[in-house]
Order: sequence, then structure tokens, then C-alpha cells
Amino acid sequence: MSQTDYQGKLDEFRKYIRKIKHYEEAVGLIYWDLRTGAPKKGASERSEVIGELSTEAFRLSVSDQMGGYLDFFSDAARIEELDETNRRIVQEAKKEFDRSKKIPPEKYQDYVVLTSKAESAWEEAKEKNDFAMFQPYLEKIVETNLEFVELWGYKGHKYNTLLDMYEPGMTVEKLDEVFGALRSEVVPLLAEIKKAPQPDRSFLRQTFDKEKQKHFSLFILKELGYDFEAGRLDETVHPFATGLNPGDVRITTRYLPEDATSALFGTIHECGHALYEQNISEDLIGTNLCTGTSMGIHESQSRFWENMVGRSREFWSRYYADLQRTFPGQFDNVSEEAFYRAINHTEPSLIRIEADELTYNLHIMIRYELEKALFSGELKVADLPEAWNAKYREYLGIEADTNAEGVLQDVHWAGGSFGYFPSYALGNMYAAQFTNTLRKEIPAFDELLAKGDFAPIKQFLVENIYRYGKSQTPNEIVRRVTGEDLNPQYLVDYLKDKYKPLYGLS
Repeated sequence: MSQTDYQGKLDEFRKYIRKIKHYEEAVGLIYWDLRTGAPKKGASERSEVIGELSTEAFRLSVSDQMGGYLDFFSDAARIEELDETNRRIVQEAKKEFDRSKKIPPEKYQDYVVLTSKAESAWEEAKEKNDFAMFQPYLEKIVETNLEFVELWGYKGHKYNTLLDMYEPGMTVEKLDEVFGALRSEVVPLLAEIKKAPQPDRSFLRQTFDKEKQKHFSLFILKELGYDFEAGRLDETVHPFATGLNPGDVRITTRYLPEDATSALFGTIHECGHALYEQNISEDLIGTNLCTGTSMGIHESQSRFWENMVGRSREFWSRYYADLQRTFPGQFDNVSEEAFYRAINHTEPSLIRIEADELTYNLHIMIRYELEKALFSGELKVADLPEAWNAKYREYLGIEADTNAEGVLQDVHWAGGSFGYFPSYALGNMYAAQFTNTLRKEIPAFDELLAKGDFAPIKQFLVENIYRYGKSQTPNEIVRRVTGEDLNPQYLVDYLKDKYKPLYGLS
């Protein structure tokens, strides 16, 4: 085959991949609309539309035409002719093809429709505190995922196959190891903190005007470098970010009238996701590499900006006066130090998304262990509420009075996202490890935060993480940036260095 014919074949393949991405972008836009204010009566039909378009993208990804392209480019000699980016595009497409080809298209469509309807059912069940209303959907979702795992195949624990979808290369064995190391340090530290004098937080529990909350959130987003020409901020029940393409990355938040910090830190969190997606290399647009490399690496960025930056003393030395001006009279008698201590207060709580840095990982470990049990057959969906409460008693010493604050608090299971939750704790570990490197590479890190000059920090992340999209694996990125594999000790050290001085512990 001549070089001209070879390049023509490659161009055809890239165009085919781009077509699939266009379908996925359309689905993403419809999903965003469904979660940000679409009329409730249209939810059922909208779910059918999502199912139809998703299935068409699915059919394209497992078609004979796709198989032909992959057979052609996967040939040992031909794949060596590809540059690194195109080689990754082929490898990623083949991985998806080999996995998806095992799922009948009609079963896939049924599943997409099921999860879309389940998310609406979950919203209503949470509002009414009625797990029984949601239970049939969740049972069917778990059952279908178990069928999928059998079709895909698995090594070791069945849950490993689901983990790999969100964090390539991650296994139950590795998670048990890093979670165990983290838990052994966090639980004793939390016990020490419980005995120490607690900071005053009463001033955080006032009535805060929603429009002022929105104004301040928009201000902080601009300061951090979120590009509003490539995104927007909207309101939803459960905050999320959606990257349609680097030029359209939308984030959402939730405003609580009695808490100005919930929306603020939620917005900064989603901003971290968005900064990643907005800064993927233009060369990857329209390819299957134009997204974050994994949920764990993605989460590392939201947690980095929310916690390592947004909850730092240096950040508030720059922005506390702006907060006081935004809410006149409400923080006038609260010192900057008192505010810093209050927003970094730690204690066991029921709601994951409002948990502090120290206890957050325990919330994730609970969900991880419940998911593992569901897929090993040790736990039934009907027994989830009881098992949930038992784990919260064991790990955090508290129990939810309602299922709305307990097993129904997260949307993830309604969407079938089993294997996703561990990425949050992995993200915390990655974030601490990246921060350790950032401090070495940028000695003036704290000074930059205190000046509100985030450009050098953002640029480091763009150059070392963001621009690569999915063209490198999580472990390749971690090893290249930090010089070693994932190491939970960096998060342990970060938490101790932060919380021991806060609570006067030696």
C-alpha cells in the first residue's frame, strides 16, 4: 500500500472516530439539560432519546467497519508506522471495541434507558425518602452489570473489571492495600482531634443570599482561570462538570441558603475538573483521547483546587476581604484565622459531598466495600440501607435518620457507575502527590496563592497533565510527574501537617 493510500485510510479512521464523538457530545448536552432544569414531564421521552443516540454511537464503535479499521491498524508492522498519538487512538478504540463487542446492542440500549430513568427515579426517591421506590431500578442495574462483567470477563474479583473502566490498571488488591494504609493513619488522627477543642463554626450557619453566593462563585472561577468563553455555571441537585469538548466545558453547583461555603467549594471542585478538560491539547479534539485519562486523575484536579488551594490559609489571606465585602455584616466580626479554622474543621458527618478532607476518604471506603459486596454476592440491594448504616456506625460512629441522608444521597448508582467511587479517594492521594512535586518545582507556591496568581501553577498542570488528555495512562502520568507510583503516604503527611497544628496536636 502506498503512503498516500495509508494516510487516506488513517484519515478515514480518524473521521469515523470523530463521528462517534459527535454523537457522544450530543448525548452529553441532552444529559446536561436533563439535570439542569428540563421539564419533569419530558424526562421519560428524553431518556429514550439519550438511549437512541447512545446506542447509535455504540453501534458505530462495534461495527464491522470499526473492526476493519482496527484489524488494519493493529497489524504489528502498520501500528509501528503510526505516531504515538495515533497509536494510542487505535489502542483505545480496540480496547473499547473488544469490550463492547461482547454486549448486544439492544441490551446496551435497554441499559442506557434504564439508567436514565433510574436517575429521575432516584431524584424523586431521595426527595420522598423512599428507598423502596428506587430499589427495583437499582436491582436491575446491578443485575445488568453482573451480566456485563460475565460477558467482558474478569481476573480475580469481578469488581476489578468495573474498576478498570474508571481507573485503568486498578484492582481490588491494590485498593485494599492503599486504603488500608490510609485508614490506619486517618482513624487514630481523627480520634485525637475529637478530644481537642473545636473551632467555632456558628458564623457559617447564617442565611446567605443566593445571588450573592452566585456572584462570589463566578468571581472565584474567573480568578482561578476558568474560561467562560468555553463554559458556563448552572444550578443542579447534584453538582457535576461535563466536558462536551475543550471549547464547551460546563459546570454546575448547588446553593444552600444556610451555608455559603457549600456552593463555593463545590464550584471550585467542579472548576478543577473543568480546567483539566478546557486545556486538553487541540490536537486531540475529535478523538477518543480528548478526555481525562481516568476518574482518579480527574478527581485529583478537583480535589487539588478545592482543598490544596481553596482551603489553604494563603488563599484566604488573599480572598477573605472579598468574601466579607460580598456578604456585608455577616463576617465583619470574624477574623481571617477563625474563618480558616472553621472551613477546615473536621468531624464525622453523614453527607459525603460536604465531608471534610480528613473524613472524606472514610465515606469512600464505605461505598467501595458495599460495592465489592454487591458484586461478590455477599450483599443484596434490598439490604443496602441496613448495611450502609452499619458501616457508618463502624467507620464514623454516626448513623443517618433517613435514607435520603444515607443510602440515597448519591446519584452514582442510579447511573450504573459502579467502580467510580474509589476514584475520589485515589484523587486525594494523587493530588497530595502532585502537590508535593509542585512545591519542589515551584518554590514560591505559597506566595503565589497568597497573591492570587494561579497562572504558573495552572501552566505546570497544563504542561504536565491536562494537555495529554487520555494519551497517557494514570500510572504513566504519575510516574512521569512525581517519579514514582501512587504512594498514599503523601496524603497521610499532608493531612497530618495540616490538621495537627490546626488542633494543637503534637
